[in-house]
This record gives sequence, structure tokens and C-alpha cells, in this order.
Amino acid sequence: MLRVADALDAHGSLLKAAGVLGVTQPALSRSLRELEGVVGAPLFDRHPRGVRPTPAGVAVIRLARRILAELRRAEEELDAPGGALRVGVLPVAAVGVLPGALSRLRDAQPALRVTLREGRTEELLPLLLAREVDAVVGRLYAPAAPDGLLRLPLWEEPVRLLLRAGHPLARGRLTAARIARHPLALPTPTQRLGQEVAALAERLGLPAGAALRASSTGLIRELLLEGDTVSIMPASLMAGDLLRGALRALALPLEAPPRPAGVILPAGPPPGPAVAALLAALRAQAALLAPHGLGVMPEADTARPISDGTGRRRRA
Repeated sequence: MLRVADALDAHGSLLKAAGVLGVTQPALSRSLRELEGVVGAPLFDRHPRGVRPTPAGVAVIRLARRILAELRRAEEELDAPGGALRVGVLPVAAVGVLPGALSRLRDAQPALRVTLREGRTEELLPLLLAREVDAVVGRLYAPAAPDGLLRLPLWEEPVRLLLRAGHPLARGRLTAARIARHPLALPTPTQRLGQEVAALAERLGLPAGAALRASSTGLIRELLLEGDTVSIMPASLMAGDLLRGALRALALPLEAPPRPAGVILPAGPPPGPAVAALLAALRAQAALLAPHGLGVMPEADTARPISDGTGRRRRA
């Protein structure tokens, strides 16, 4: 019956939900009536285009998805004796700190089954609330409204001037005027990151309008490596090239807003062994990248009480 509530909300139609569940529409209607009888309230209102959850239905759907997610997790753990870990990944972390952290995690727990799900904040947080992922890794944005989630800052993702090793700007004092003499490649402004970078370029007085805009960090990387093009973006986006010495990250000649990053966890008991191992791997990888332009937060900061967005204070 829990799957009935989930499918009806997901597809908004008795016919479509019945098809997904592999049952007839009359059978689905009977299951819905049984569920409403157990709850003691209507869960869906019918309208010309399908069904819409009532307030009671919204509460039941939220509970149903949590239970279904826990059941899927139990199945995964039974299938994976070494444990299972489901991680939501934001774009910068996906190419920055996380790859090296996953290598460390694999070395520490080779039998652990890790599943990654990439997406944006607004896509991943509902999955975390529904327990469909165990943690979300990446940039920590303040919630628009209290959500009860625990945000654990582990490192900073500072925006830097990125350029190839041996670039003329790597020598001498860095100024906006010197930067402006070189081709500039920036993330597209349709991305949240691109908007932050555009604001910094404007503060520097750089001709951001004349810059090449690209949604692909791979393309920007090739431009940096092949000539004197420079870019303004989080240093962690080019973590591999920074570690290999192919690129350099220079502090901008202005003070940029802080960009804390780390892990978002659901409310509830302390993290289990798999999540704890992930946190340790992320801290270690961030420390390795620190000399190359990634700002690591002091270890003491990771243990301080952190707001969960509801006004309460919790200890990580």
C-alpha cells in the first residue's frame, strides 16, 4: 500500500500508477481505499487530469517514501556484506574533492558498495529527506526555509584565478589590470556558480562580457592548458591538474565571499560507519588539496554545534 501512495503522487494518475505497479486500475483503487481506511482520511482528491494529494496524503507519502527507502537500503546491505553507501553529489564536488576521497574510501573499505547520484541542491535534498541517499556532498548553501538537515562544513571552495604552470601572471604581483590583458574563460551565467563568478569579475573591473562562456569545465581546462587563457572558478574544479602541477591557483586581488563545502546529513542518530568513513576520507583529501588553493576548515570547526536550519543546535 505504501507503493500505491508513492506511485500515485509520482504519476498523478490512477491509470499511470497502475501501469507502473503492474496492477489493474480497479485493484489500485481498492488498495487506495484500504490505505485511506487505515489512515482514516482521504489521501487523494480526484480532478479532471488525475489525482492530487490531500494534506493527509502529503504526510502519508512522505512517510511511505522514507519507509520504502529504508527497505531498499536493507536490501542493498543484505546484497553487500561490506555495507552500502548512497551519496548525492553536487557538481563542483563531483570533479573536485570527491574523486580522491572515493579512492581513499575504497582503500579503507574495499567491500563497501558506493552508489553516486549527481544533481543540483534542489534535486538532491528531497532525496536526502526521503532517505534515498545517505549524504549529500558539496557546497553548503543556507536553506531558504528550515529543513532540519545537518550541514557539516569540512572545507572551503574558494574562487581562484586558474592558469597554466609557467603563465606570465604567476610571476610578480597579481592585479586586475594584469589579468585583463589575457583571454578570460568563465562558467556560463545560467549556473549558480557562473553568477557568483560574474559578480567577482565585475568587482575586479574585468570585461566579463567579452569572456568566453562555457558550461563545460573540460573545455575551460583545455583552454587553460593550451595557452595564456585564465579562468575564475573554484580551485577544486581543477583538483587533479593542481595536484599534478599542470595548473596553478592564485588568490584574487580582492576578498571573495566564503564558500563553505562539506556534507549534508539527515536529522536523526549519529552517522553510521559508512558515512563516518566517507567523512574521514573527505577531510583527508581536502587536507591534501589545501596547498593548491582549497581552504581546509580547522578540525575544531567540524565538531562545533551546527544549525540544522530550524533554530536548534546540534553537534556533528
